Amino acid sequence: MNKPILFILCGLFFKTATSQVIYETIESSKLGESREIKIQLPRNYDPEGDILYPLIVVLDGDYLFEPMIGNTDYHSYWGDMPRSIVVGVNQAKTRDEDLSFSVESNFPSDEGGAQFFEFIGMELIPYINDNYLTSDFRIVAGHDQSANFINYWLFKEKPLFRGYIAFSPDLSPQMVNRLQERLSTTEEDTFYYLATADNDVKSLREDILVLNTALSAVENQKLHYRFDDFTDADHYSLVGLGIPKAVNEIFSLFKPINRKEYKEKMLTFEGSPYEYLMKKYEDIEFFYGFEKKVVENDLRAVLAASKKKNDEESLKNLSKLAKKEYSESMISAYYSGQYYDFIGSTKKALQSYQSGLLLEESEFISKDILLDLIYDIQDQD
Repeated sequence: MNKPILFILCGLFFKTATSQVIYETIESSKLGESREIKIQLPRNYDPEGDILYPLIVVLDGDYLFEPMIGNTDYHSYWGDMPRSIVVGVNQAKTRDEDLSFSVESNFPSDEGGAQFFEFIGMELIPYINDNYLTSDFRIVAGHDQSANFINYWLFKEKPLFRGYIAFSPDLSPQMVNRLQERLSTTEEDTFYYLATADNDVKSLREDILVLNTALSAVENQKLHYRFDDFTDADHYSLVGLGIPKAVNEIFSLFKPINRKEYKEKMLTFEGSPYEYLMKKYEDIEFFYGFEKKVVENDLRAVLAASKKKNDEESLKNLSKLAKKEYSESMISAYYSGQYYDFIGSTKKALQSYQSGLLLEESEFISKDILLDLIYDIQDQD
């Protein structure tokens, strides 16, 4: 992908998302100056609600923020990732100072890097947490120098972030060995995404390939690592290719059940289809630190698998779950009717379908579908 195409795509993403972008200025005692930030809130964000959202902090927010919010808005719209709060930190005028590191320690320098490091952890994130509904699941993204800088948070005793997105990092000395050692011993599930391209800056690409070799050798189940080496891309266009890959990788468990997962995991699961669903959602809460409402797509997968396995108990539990999660929707009536129909209680199935006619339609269940089921039962009498 060339740069003009990348910028056009970024513009399209930006156009769809700008209505939700907030521009703020934070007075920082750590930096001794104010810093401009950009914030995108999720669609239908309710400041008085009880939903907590993952936080994505984007360094180099002057140019990296817009493609990030376009992708997160798009993926969350389709349910492939949770709706998230994205914060971009503008650094155009202070970038070299912000991202500087000491030539002695190769950690953030006292001339600016250390202050910027503390600004993010001690001022920016507490400010966002105090003013917006954020969960404890945080991601940080950077490009080039800032992609190297994000690694420093990994070396804290309790890392500030759970997900790291590094686009063509300009790695500081010793970073490869330090990262390999740190990620080999991390005890918390950590998501790390790394990307380069065939036309990336040569010196950066060489170091990145060495880093990939080192991280690929890490044997730690708590590390969730993905590397992409894009073809026909350069130092800048790889970002547009990498963002959706990174989002997909970090939130792979969060995604609705697709055909591949249905066939290879749900149908082969040792327990019942309903137990598979419960485990999936328990894992989501464990990995990401927040609950996910059971989506209709996943109810459909359990229904199909339960019928295929002739699993009456799963269908019974599924009908109860649908009623609990979607009491005002046709979903509750549909799954109740499916259970009663399966066990041969056609009278109760008919009553269930009829009770749903006045409820709200869903993505997959409409009044016409319920009427067809009702007519089918009546034709059998």
